Amino acid sequence: MIPFSVLDLSPIVQGGDAAQSFRNTLDLARHAERWGYRRYWLAEHHGMPGIASAATSVLIAHVAGGTSSIRVGAGGIMLPNHSPLQIAEQFGTLESLYPGRIDLGLGRAPGSDPITARALRRNLASDADEFPRDVVELLDYFSSACKNPVHAVPGQGLSIPLWILGSSLFGAQLAAALGLPFAFASHFAPQQMMQAVALYRSNFRPSAQLAKPYVMLGFNVFAADTDEEAAFRATSMQQAFVNLRSGRPSRLPPPLADYANHLAPQERALLDSVLSCAAIGAPATVRAGLKAFVERTGADELMITSQIYDHAARLRSYEITAEIFSATL
Repeated sequence: MIPFSVLDLSPIVQGGDAAQSFRNTLDLARHAERWGYRRYWLAEHHGMPGIASAATSVLIAHVAGGTSSIRVGAGGIMLPNHSPLQIAEQFGTLESLYPGRIDLGLGRAPGSDPITARALRRNLASDADEFPRDVVELLDYFSSACKNPVHAVPGQGLSIPLWILGSSLFGAQLAAALGLPFAFASHFAPQQMMQAVALYRSNFRPSAQLAKPYVMLGFNVFAADTDEEAAFRATSMQQAFVNLRSGRPSRLPPPLADYANHLAPQERALLDSVLSCAAIGAPATVRAGLKAFVERTGADELMITSQIYDHAARLRSYEITAEIFSATL
């Protein structure tokens, strides 16, 4: 059995609000802890009506404070939006409050559209080397022998696992060069997954944090007691994804029967691509999908995301998934 974890965007559903999303997030995290999930990660996105996890560090504190053992972290912090010192201080604070339970995943995308990114950063001036330099600077802030004349307080000397996130080959190369674990966003951008994993493993250099390559892959699961119900539940995510890629970001809509038959060919192709890393169905169907994916990729860990409109149905999907992993894939 490989470890299995949760990626939560704290979705805001149609008819709901962020306050309800946060209550659902904490409830899911408490269930995930009981069901044996290793990590509970929250993702930084901005200006998106269906995602409530913009203030990622604050929400991590909320989840960590309401649980007792599950690791809680960022999947991830979009580092171009922040100074490395700010993130070192935020996660130094989290690690000081919840020692041994905090993860820090780092991405180089803004997690937003260009207008929102400009509002966050005031300008979009950057170069190809900025993200690697920022990661190295952040690593230095956490070091007990920080070379920077400015020190992160709290933060310095704390052991906080850093991960590189990616949806292309760039993140794989950086994670390998720095000897950090690598999380690939195959749950929404699977096109370069196998190439990125191979590149990371073949170029990995051991570091103080990690002796050998470690790959975590994102995977969509929509599990229910029947294949038909699971397919119905999955249409909420499908609608939201098509809306987003069509320039119409929305709150997570309720499921829609026969949704696939309403799609244009290009929309169907879009969903076929993103759902190539997904399992939709009853327990036996999901088990077969998970097993095939792990065998194909050799993943060291899976990060499960399940964008389901109804909270009880979402809990049930994660429960079924945990039962499958616990029975050994």
